Amino acid sequence: MDSRRAGQEPDRETAPRGRRTHPLLAALLLGCLTPPGPALAQDRPAPARPAQPAPRAASPARPAAPDPAFEATKAAFEALPEAERKAIQDALVWTGDFNAVVSGAFGRRTFDALSAYRTRTGGADPLDPRGRAALLAAGESAKAAARFRIAADPASGAMIGVPERLLSKRTALPSGTRWQSADGRVTLETRAFPPGTETLDSLFDQATAPLPNRKVTYKLRRPESLVVTAEAGPGLSYIRYDAGPQGVRGFLIGYDRALAAEVGRLVIAVANAFEPFPAAGASAPPKPAASGLSAAAAAPPPRAPSSTAEGAGTGLVVAPGRVLTASAVLEGCAAPRIGPSSARVLATDPAGLALLEASGIPAPARLSVRVDAPAAEETLIALAPGPDGGLAAPANAVTGGVIAPLQPGAGGAPVLDRSGHLVGLVARYPTAPRRVAGIVPPARLALVPAQAVAAFLAGQGIAEAKPRPDGGPGALAPALVAIACR
Repeated sequence: MDSRRAGQEPDRETAPRGRRTHPLLAALLLGCLTPPGPALAQDRPAPARPAQPAPRAASPARPAAPDPAFEATKAAFEALPEAERKAIQDALVWTGDFNAVVSGAFGRRTFDALSAYRTRTGGADPLDPRGRAALLAAGESAKAAARFRIAADPASGAMIGVPERLLSKRTALPSGTRWQSADGRVTLETRAFPPGTETLDSLFDQATAPLPNRKVTYKLRRPESLVVTAEAGPGLSYIRYDAGPQGVRGFLIGYDRALAAEVGRLVIAVANAFEPFPAAGASAPPKPAASGLSAAAAAPPPRAPSSTAEGAGTGLVVAPGRVLTASAVLEGCAAPRIGPSSARVLATDPAGLALLEASGIPAPARLSVRVDAPAAEETLIALAPGPDGGLAAPANAVTGGVIAPLQPGAGGAPVLDRSGHLVGLVARYPTAPRRVAGIVPPARLALVPAQAVAAFLAGQGIAEAKPRPDGGPGALAPALVAIACR
């Protein structure tokens, strides 16, 4: 297929001609230094080029016809808000389909990643509400499995994402922090230099200086940033530094070439999540070592539906015309609504559950309840409704609840294990949650346990259903609804 068709960009090398860059590092080069917002070189339409005169004997070349599939996917992708476009790209990084910078811009890499994911999973279109919810849930599940946590590094002041399941060893350095795998074959380090102590020029010279056992495979120097990748024997390395009023900050990743297939997407995720100079108020989220909190790598936290007011919550359609939620969602709410329809309370339970009746709601979910309680620190997925479907957030199990970055409107949200079995419902959401830069950081939330949910539904004549073989956390997303108290 001609990649120069209308509206598409050609596949480009990310390293200069004549130099070979390892494929797992190539995706991190130019784009990682570009602030979020503008389209990146490797994922945007190619600029128009002036036509070259054809030889006299040759017939004029016909313009290439547009690719209908590419154009349709582009239109659907660009119709989404920027935050959701970035969340999709981030999820595709974690599913192993996208090896580029999360920018929200559409191009050939994004199109190929969406196509590869759809073909591999055999599921719904990843851009329609149901398919998008499944993709986001799959990405969050993989991220949670890696225990990927974004937090401020106290030693350097930068925000850094760390896959803590792999990089389990943490050591303080004079100018940063080092994380290593148990066998020492993967290392991530942050480094910071106060103003006047180091310059990008000197760091660039050090990183690119000729050494007997090192081959520099790519180097890029910009006024306020640099990137260098290299090969040294069996090892691969990626270095990035950024300069600002606070000095120079950056990170280094080194890993064994034999681990490239496993570590590649983690390297991309770290680079996408790195913020050398975070805004004031965003630089001090809870420390992973102290609280074990989990946060998404680049995808935005779930947002409260814009059509709901304070006191709103989340419901799950469990039978035709029946919605399950936490009873705390309805406290002080005499007239709950689901979409344009009013809702009526049919039953409540001392465990903290309520069953509502409403018309014009989605089809019910095939709910499967988990019998045993989750283990401490087990990775879970919490679902909350968004404007066009379910949005997923990672969660860590703790005694009697979870720790998750859920936003207002998440009271009553279902929490699932990685197989899609219900672990419980968020029992209550704080009326005045703490915010950092306008976003609610991860917090500890109590759960109504799955056993209480099963008993309550059985008492209302709603039997548990066996999940489909192709189920998972995303299977419940289409049955999520927002409950408003107007």
